[in-house]
Amino acid sequence: MSELNVLFRRRIGWPESGEIAFEQLGDVLERTSRSIPFENMCIIEQRTNDITKENLIRKMLEKQEGGLCYELNALFYFFLLENGFDAVLTRGVVYEHAAQRFLTLGRTHVTILLTRQNQTYVIDTGFGGNLPLKPVPLSGEEVSSANGAFRIKRADSELGDYVFEMKLKHKDMDWRIGYTFDSKKPIRDVSELEEVREIIEHHAGSPFNKNPLITKLTNKGNVTLTDTTFTQWVDGVVSKEAIDKERFTELLKKHFG
Repeated sequence: MSELNVLFRRRIGWPESGEIAFEQLGDVLERTSRSIPFENMCIIEQRTNDITKENLIRKMLEKQEGGLCYELNALFYFFLLENGFDAVLTRGVVYEHAAQRFLTLGRTHVTILLTRQNQTYVIDTGFGGNLPLKPVPLSGEEVSSANGAFRIKRADSELGDYVFEMKLKHKDMDWRIGYTFDSKKPIRDVSELEEVREIIEHHAGSPFNKNPLITKLTNKGNVTLTDTTFTQWVDGVVSKEAIDKERFTELLKKHFG
């Protein structure tokens, strides 16, 4: 078994030996969402590295950090390949609900497409608190998990051919667009993710290069930490606390190790 496979299983608390069946991926995804946070600390602290398999292992499995979509999903993609799954990465465009439009940064969301028995599924470990926690089929079938309901709709446009939609538990009454993606444009090599990293790291319109953000799901909801606030969802009840730098450091250690 490879170093990546062993270290990934160890980080999420999965047995280090034995095959992983497709039916077990929901459990693997839930454990991943609670173990590896979505965060931009490397960008804020100006210590990013090239996107390579070795650097992803070092950052998230050896140093026990988290990452953004192009890191989290790239690492999980490699993990899927190591465990015999047929998977590719692809890029998408996130929907900005405040402006009622897709972001104009370009294809900066990275997600995974897994194919099994002539059916293709979206698998996403890098969409902040909006994770489906299960494979979501491109057939349009609705999938429910501890985090809400999710589906993929066919929607051809210049930005892609499918749209990922969500209805988060305790948060959404109606379906919301998450992002659009192009199933016909797989990423051939993770080096292509350098373009995504450059945009996220340096573009003036990037939401991830200005202030620290770290979030992960928990057994009862999720926790989100910024430099000014700490937000916690527990069984559908939200609490929000204004914080200072000292409290930020304290909460970072307590909730994210």
